Order: sequence, then structure tokens, then C-alpha cells
Amino acid sequence: MVPYSGLTLAYIGDAYYELMVRRHLLAKGVTRVHKLHDAAIRFTSAEGQADAFNIIKGDLTEDEMITFKRGRNAKTDRKARNASLAAYRQATGFEALVGYLHITNQDDRLDELFAKITKQFDK
Repeated sequence: MVPYSGLTLAYIGDAYYELMVRRHLLAKGVTRVHKLHDAAIRFTSAEGQADAFNIIKGDLTEDEMITFKRGRNAKTDRKARNASLAAYRQATGFEALVGYLHITNQDDRLDELFAKITKQFDK
């Protein structure tokens, strides 16, 4: 287990996931900034991240699920904007998982999970 809080992992995971999504969209040929932004929201909104988690949750290891729960259950003063509290918390857990995998250099695992997410989102 890494020595970072669930919210710290989520902070890093949010930034890294955003970069992964942007790279994915560019690789698909989306290059106009307005279209990039609109397409990215589907992946990066709280609802999008909650959906992403639901796609991969059955494939997570015990340690990955523990990390997700650390992020999901973290106490925060932030309020969910444009999302239910449940979706916001699930998104925070998802971000913590991404942050954990990135910080622990599990890039192959992160790529594997991201491929499952994009396969569903790109339909």
C-alpha cells in the first residue's frame, strides 16, 4: 500500500486519467479542440468515471478494490457539482485507483483496464 491518502491518489489519478483520455481521443483522430473537450467529458465527468468503474469492477484485484474504496470513502469538504453524491464518490474512488496504479508503475495494468473502458465508451 502506498503512503498517500485516498484523496491524494485521486488528485494524481484525475490528472493522469485526463491525459490518457486526451491521448486516446487524439489517436482516434479527434483534433478540433471543441470536439476534444466534448468527447473527453463523456470519459471524465463524475458520471463517466462512475461508468468506467462499473465496466472494470469485476476485473479488479483485492488490492485494487481496497484502493478504490479508500478513495470512495474519503472524507472531503467538496460538493458534487452536476452529479449525484454516489456518482461523485464512485468517481473519486476510480481516480484513486488510477492514481495508485500510476504511482506504483503498473502502467500495463492501467492500459489493460483503460482498453476495457474505451472499448465500451467507443461503441
